[in-house]
Amino acid sequence: MPIIRLTREFSFETAHALEGYDGPCREIHGHSYRLFVTVKGRPSDRPGDPKEGMVMDFGLLKRIVNEEVVDRLDHALVLRATPASAPLVGELRARFGNVLAVGYQPTCERMLADFAARIAPRLPEGVALHSLRLYETAASCAEWCADDNP
Repeated sequence: MPIIRLTREFSFETAHALEGYDGPCREIHGHSYRLFVTVKGRPSDRPGDPKEGMVMDFGLLKRIVNEEVVDRLDHALVLRATPASAPLVGELRARFGNVLAVGYQPTCERMLADFAARIAPRLPEGVALHSLRLYETAASCAEWCADDNP
Protein backbone atom coordinates (compact mmCIF):
# COMPACT_ATOMS: atom_id res chain seq x y z
CA MET A 1 0.00 0.00 0.00
CA PRO A 2 1.46 3.41 -0.94
CA ILE A 3 2.12 6.22 1.51
CA ILE A 4 -0.51 8.93 1.15
CA ARG A 5 -0.49 12.50 2.49
CA LEU A 6 -3.64 14.19 3.78
CA THR A 7 -3.93 17.95 4.23
CA ARG A 8 -6.58 19.92 6.09
CA GLU A 9 -6.87 23.71 6.33
CA PHE A 10 -7.73 25.58 9.53
CA SER A 11 -8.18 29.28 10.23
CA PHE A 12 -8.14 31.40 13.35
CA GLU A 13 -7.82 35.03 14.40
CA THR A 14 -5.03 35.86 16.83
CA ALA A 15 -3.31 38.99 18.08
CA HIS A 16 0.28 39.12 19.25
CA ALA A 17 3.18 41.46 19.89
CA LEU A 18 6.88 40.77 19.45
CA GLU A 19 8.52 42.13 22.57
CA GLY A 20 11.91 43.71 21.85
CA TYR A 21 11.46 43.56 18.08
CA ASP A 22 12.90 46.51 16.14
CA GLY A 23 9.96 46.98 13.76
CA PRO A 24 6.24 47.69 13.79
CA CYS A 25 5.36 44.14 14.92
CA ARG A 26 6.51 45.07 18.42
CA GLU A 27 3.04 46.64 18.75
CA ILE A 28 -0.06 44.56 19.47
CA HIS A 29 -1.61 43.58 16.15
CA GLY A 30 -3.67 40.73 14.75
CA HIS A 31 -3.65 38.26 11.90
CA SER A 32 -6.14 36.04 10.14
CA TYR A 33 -4.03 32.89 10.24
CA ARG A 34 -4.44 29.98 7.83
CA LEU A 35 -2.85 26.72 8.93
CA PHE A 36 -2.36 23.75 6.61
CA VAL A 37 -1.69 20.47 8.42
CA THR A 38 -0.35 17.55 6.39
CA VAL A 39 -0.05 14.03 7.77
CA LYS A 40 1.16 10.89 6.04
CA GLY A 41 0.67 7.17 6.35
CA ARG A 42 -0.59 4.07 4.63
CA PRO A 43 -4.34 3.63 4.18
CA SER A 44 -5.76 0.80 6.28
CA ASP A 45 -6.13 -2.41 4.33
CA ARG A 46 -7.63 -4.44 7.18
CA PRO A 47 -10.92 -6.00 6.05
CA GLY A 48 -13.78 -5.01 8.31
CA ASP A 49 -11.93 -1.95 9.63
CA PRO A 50 -14.41 0.95 9.63
CA LYS A 51 -11.49 3.14 8.50
CA GLU A 52 -10.46 0.78 5.68
CA GLY A 53 -8.97 2.76 2.82
CA MET A 54 -8.15 5.77 5.04
CA VAL A 55 -4.86 7.05 6.38
CA MET A 56 -6.92 8.64 9.15
CA ASP A 57 -10.35 10.12 9.57
CA PHE A 58 -10.38 13.82 8.61
CA GLY A 59 -12.75 14.36 11.55
CA LEU A 60 -10.12 13.07 13.98
CA LEU A 61 -7.48 15.34 12.44
CA LYS A 62 -9.87 18.25 12.79
CA ARG A 63 -10.52 17.43 16.46
CA ILE A 64 -6.81 17.14 17.29
CA VAL A 65 -5.83 20.41 15.60
CA ASN A 66 -8.81 22.28 17.03
CA GLU A 67 -8.01 21.12 20.56
CA GLU A 68 -4.26 21.72 20.34
CA VAL A 69 -4.18 24.92 18.26
CA VAL A 70 -7.38 26.59 17.10
CA ASP A 71 -9.40 26.50 20.32
CA ARG A 72 -6.41 27.86 22.25
CA LEU A 73 -5.47 30.64 19.84
CA ASP A 74 -8.66 31.82 18.17
CA HIS A 75 -9.40 35.35 19.39
CA ALA A 76 -6.46 35.21 21.78
CA LEU A 77 -3.71 37.69 22.53
CA VAL A 78 -0.34 35.91 22.59
CA LEU A 79 2.61 37.51 24.35
CA ARG A 80 6.06 36.27 25.27
CA ALA A 81 6.36 35.36 28.94
CA THR A 82 9.16 37.51 30.36
CA PRO A 83 9.68 39.14 33.74
CA ALA A 84 8.94 42.52 32.10
CA SER A 85 5.68 41.31 30.56
CA ALA A 86 4.35 39.50 33.65
CA PRO A 87 2.53 42.51 35.20
CA LEU A 88 0.93 43.42 31.87
CA VAL A 89 -0.15 39.83 31.22
CA GLY A 90 -1.68 39.72 34.71
CA GLU A 91 -3.64 42.93 34.12
CA LEU A 92 -4.84 41.79 30.71
CA ARG A 93 -5.92 38.39 32.06
CA ALA A 94 -7.92 40.12 34.79
CA ARG A 95 -9.87 42.00 32.14
CA PHE A 96 -9.91 39.67 29.12
CA GLY A 97 -10.47 35.94 28.88
CA ASN A 98 -7.97 34.68 26.36
CA VAL A 99 -4.49 36.05 27.00
CA LEU A 100 -1.68 33.54 26.55
CA ALA A 101 1.87 33.97 27.77
CA VAL A 102 4.19 31.60 25.93
CA GLY A 103 7.81 30.70 26.55
CA TYR A 104 8.98 31.92 23.16
CA GLN A 105 8.75 34.95 20.90
CA PRO A 106 5.33 34.38 19.21
CA THR A 107 6.55 34.58 15.64
CA CYS A 108 5.03 32.52 12.86
CA GLU A 109 8.13 30.31 12.91
CA ARG A 110 8.12 29.62 16.65
CA MET A 111 4.36 29.05 16.68
CA LEU A 112 4.82 26.32 14.05
CA ALA A 113 7.37 24.51 16.19
CA ASP A 114 4.93 24.67 19.12
CA PHE A 115 2.07 23.38 16.95
CA ALA A 116 4.17 20.45 15.71
CA ALA A 117 5.09 19.47 19.27
CA ARG A 118 1.40 19.53 20.25
CA ILE A 119 -0.08 17.76 17.21
CA ALA A 120 2.43 14.97 16.47
CA PRO A 121 1.99 12.96 19.69
CA ARG A 122 -1.80 12.93 19.29
CA LEU A 123 -1.82 11.30 15.86
CA PRO A 124 -2.91 7.66 15.57
CA GLU A 125 -0.36 4.88 15.31
CA GLY A 126 1.06 4.66 11.80
CA VAL A 127 0.29 8.31 10.99
CA ALA A 128 3.05 10.92 11.09
CA LEU A 129 3.00 14.69 10.95
CA HIS A 130 4.55 15.53 7.59
CA SER A 131 4.36 19.33 7.44
CA LEU A 132 2.69 22.47 8.70
CA ARG A 133 2.29 25.68 6.74
CA LEU A 134 1.13 28.82 8.55
CA TYR A 135 0.05 31.89 6.61
CA GLU A 136 0.30 35.02 8.75
CA THR A 137 -0.88 37.16 5.85
CA ALA A 138 -2.18 36.28 2.40
CA ALA A 139 1.34 36.67 1.03
CA SER A 140 3.57 35.47 3.91
CA CYS A 141 3.93 32.04 5.44
CA ALA A 142 6.34 29.78 7.28
CA GLU A 143 6.60 26.03 6.92
CA TRP A 144 7.66 23.23 9.28
CA CYS A 145 8.65 19.89 7.71
CA ALA A 146 9.27 16.67 9.61
CA ASP A 147 12.16 15.74 7.28
CA ASP A 148 13.99 18.88 8.46
CA ASN A 149 13.29 18.18 12.16
CA PRO A 150 14.28 14.58 12.98
